[in-house]
Amino acid sequence: MGLAFEPRLYEELDVDDRPSLLEALVPVFGMLVFLGVGIVVYGLDPQFPLFWGISFTGLFSRYWLGISWTELYDGITDSLHMGIQVILIMFVVYALIATWVAAGTIPSLMYYGLDLLTPTIFLPITAVLASIVTFAIGSSWTAAGTLGVSFIGIGAGLGIPAPMTAGAILSGAYMGDKQSPLSDTTNLAAAVTNTDLFDHVNAMRDSSLVAFGIAVVLYAVLGVQASGNIPVGRITEIQGALTGSYAISALTFAPLVVTFGLALYGVPALPTLGAGVFAGALTSVVMQGTAFGAVWSIAQSGTSPSTGMELVDGLLASGGMIGGAWVVTIAIAALSLGGMLERAGILAVLAHHLGRLSRGVASLTGVTAVSAVSMNVLAAEQYISIVVPGITLRNLYEEQGLQSENLSRAIESAGTTTSALIPWNSGALFMAGTLGVGTLEYAPYYFFGLLSPLVLLLMGVTGWQITYQPGEAPGDAGDRRGSPSSTDD
Repeated sequence: MGLAFEPRLYEELDVDDRPSLLEALVPVFGMLVFLGVGIVVYGLDPQFPLFWGISFTGLFSRYWLGISWTELYDGITDSLHMGIQVILIMFVVYALIATWVAAGTIPSLMYYGLDLLTPTIFLPITAVLASIVTFAIGSSWTAAGTLGVSFIGIGAGLGIPAPMTAGAILSGAYMGDKQSPLSDTTNLAAAVTNTDLFDHVNAMRDSSLVAFGIAVVLYAVLGVQASGNIPVGRITEIQGALTGSYAISALTFAPLVVTFGLALYGVPALPTLGAGVFAGALTSVVMQGTAFGAVWSIAQSGTSPSTGMELVDGLLASGGMIGGAWVVTIAIAALSLGGMLERAGILAVLAHHLGRLSRGVASLTGVTAVSAVSMNVLAAEQYISIVVPGITLRNLYEEQGLQSENLSRAIESAGTTTSALIPWNSGALFMAGTLGVGTLEYAPYYFFGLLSPLVLLLMGVTGWQITYQPGEAPGDAGDRRGSPSSTDD
């Protein structure tokens, strides 16, 4: 998945119209205040606090910065154009989950998973399986929207809190996504930094393995603590509720086979997930005896099972395509705000001034991480967190005598992985909505997302895995730029 437009750089902004750093911070501060007051003080959902931020940013940009309404509309249009595939995937995934529940696919996965897994090994196995599947298909969203939903159900049956399970799913999904040459973000990070794709993947391997290895160990510790908490007979009761309401069979895995088969064949995410919806609908008709028209009503409005067990009913309840509207409205509002900030030059100014803070490898690595996370917060889209720092900071890496894969690795480690930690970012909205666990609930257990930026910063400080251009050595670039050393000693 690429970008429909290229964000403007600081140098491309007209000097007379370019916002100052203070001016660029005004709408950012306003947005944070609106979100804080609306969500924390008044307990509102994010939609209208974001709407306040859009209104304030629009008025400030028009009447203080002198940006025309047409330009601001164009910024919104470009941002929504960039995010339209994300929005469509959200709708399709909600329909897919509903049809897979109706087909018995997710109930069957839960049934067999409860037989095969135990609380002690569940979390680390979930993380590893999610990473393998995502590496193979190249999409963290597809993995989370299919297998991830089943893992949430299995974990609940084993007595594992849903936030822990969601954290393990995300850790595995983003680990596999970063290492897969099929991943859109992996290809994008390589492209915007002029890095060979496999040089980029190889540069990420060791640091990703360190972060993921620590995460798996932590999940194993959590699993040991969670073991023994299952009430006597609970698993049998859950399985009985499932078999009493669904035809449990390996044949119900047909939608899973179709979806992953297309993904492995290289079919893009949207048509792959769409085929999964059709496969789920057909399986529901054949295996569960659901009427054809009823299947599509389920895809539209969701499922409300009555299995006789409240826990199972809650796990298998889904909103269908209509249920995705709440998440999509947040995504549209956040993308609109990000588009206005980009068109007003605010993102470019912030990225430029962050870049000026770098004096060596350590500080440059830190600046890259902060820039990527900032773009996730402000633009609410992980692709911007890759593109803006990738383009803006490219020259600074060249001045330091560094290979381009240092930059591509940095923007992935701090950009791709942290998108699921920002509640209004499209990545977090998708994961929270799909898995049914709030962003702030799963965040403490999303170990890979928390550890990846820390490992990145450690690499900058120690020089581990930092590669230099031919003829360059640590300290050479620092002398050219007037800094005492390349490691900020």
